[in-house]
Amino acid sequence: MAHHPCEKSINPCKKSIPLGESIIHSKNYHPDHLFPVGRARTRENIGIFQELPFSGFDIWNAYEISWLDKRGKPQAAMGEILFPCTSKNIVESKSLKLYLNSFNQSRFESPERVAVLMEKDLSRCTEGPVRVDILLPDMFLRMMKIENPSGESLDKLDIEVTQYQVDPSLLFTGQRRVSERLFSNLLRTNCPVTGQPDWGTVMIDYTGRRIAREGLLAYIISFREHTGFHENCVERMFMDIMERCSPEKLSVYARFNRRGGIDINPFRTNCGEVFSNVRLARQ
Repeated sequence: MAHHPCEKSINPCKKSIPLGESIIHSKNYHPDHLFPVGRARTRENIGIFQELPFSGFDIWNAYEISWLDKRGKPQAAMGEILFPCTSKNIVESKSLKLYLNSFNQSRFESPERVAVLMEKDLSRCTEGPVRVDILLPDMFLRMMKIENPSGESLDKLDIEVTQYQVDPSLLFTGQRRVSERLFSNLLRTNCPVTGQPDWGTVMIDYTGRRIAREGLLAYIISFREHTGFHENCVERMFMDIMERCSPEKLSVYARFNRRGGIDINPFRTNCGEVFSNVRLARQ
């Protein structure tokens, strides 16, 4: 394998986030592209200071991974990357794209070596244990399987909508206790750096007093002009529903549409880390 300048430590104090800048692409493996974004400040803004009230992962699917084998032949792959919600940082998405592209003209002896290297670099950047699965073409069907969200859709409810900034007061409950799974395809948020829209499907699984569906749908739509990273938006949803509706069990899972060859899918729960990384049709 060729020599790589990979052993430099990743600097978590870089001054400017790469998403809003013109960046030179590296032709060879370059882990310093990775840019960490701390979780703490945005969590403090929604009332999380010490112990997390949830567990879960951020599931990133990367569809454009390539490198050269030891004889210089290009290899095509996809990747499933799991970031635990307990990590100190998230990774800025453009920086991950630049990092993955830096593998394109570098030689590696095996897919396993690529996965190990990515796990090391991403764990160092996020300060948490990251898992990377590299999927070769004969495994692509594992990521290409398309399913519908499970549960009942909220989207045909006939409601009037006037609020497009996050409004937790739209959430309220009745007295009847239920266990149900609900979903909506009407989630839209906005990148806090570029202002570009991010489209997604959100799935909510809970046990507790029945959440008014009209209010829940209006609340989801109220993210339409909100700016925030995917992970932050899902955590805010989780905290708002817990605060306003007090369910005994709650899981919030958003699957965002692909941008730049990557889709990001945060999952938060207070009742076990059970999730399925199944691609939805819009992804």
